[in-house]
Amino acid sequence: MGIAERKIRQKEEFRTSILEAAWLQVLADGWQSLSIRKIADAIEYSIPVIYNHFENKEAILLEFTKEGFQKLADALQSVKDQHTDPSAQLEAIAHAYWDFAFENKEYYQLMFGLGIPACDRVNQVVEMKTMSMVMITTIQDAIAGSKNRDVDYFLKYHTYFSILHGLVSIQMIEKAGKPDAEKKMILQDAISGFINSLVVR
Repeated sequence: MGIAERKIRQKEEFRTSILEAAWLQVLADGWQSLSIRKIADAIEYSIPVIYNHFENKEAILLEFTKEGFQKLADALQSVKDQHTDPSAQLEAIAHAYWDFAFENKEYYQLMFGLGIPACDRVNQVVEMKTMSMVMITTIQDAIAGSKNRDVDYFLKYHTYFSILHGLVSIQMIEKAGKPDAEKKMILQDAISGFINSLVVR
């Protein structure tokens, strides 16, 4: 391995160690506690060295945001691929979204800390757009297979996303742990109603 390759690898390893230290901070004390100084102390490097790899704390948060959206997109795509009927796909996606939120609360709280992302932000972060497109394409397929093909798919996407994000957010505010099966029945009821209104046969 040449000097240039070694330097690149060392830089990536150091960058990874910064993110690992940051993640451990988040798991211990939450996102609000994250600071460059604490990260520097944890990995025993000076603060300027951290800034050589990340411009600021927001840059570190963006890395975790991208990672979270990619994980969510992968989870949604995985359950979508297990079904061929768009209605079944929408139901499976809804449950996978719910499960992801409560199994990955630290990611979810960062990803949606300010509510549903604005369209311009979704277009700027590839991972967010990927996650959104899993939902959008499924809704488009459902509309294409129904009698009412004049439905505005983008409006329906926002309705679907609002149901999921809204119900998850309510549960996260109400209690710290994962909701019981009874709470998930609310999700099932809401999604069933959405699918019935969408798929007119």
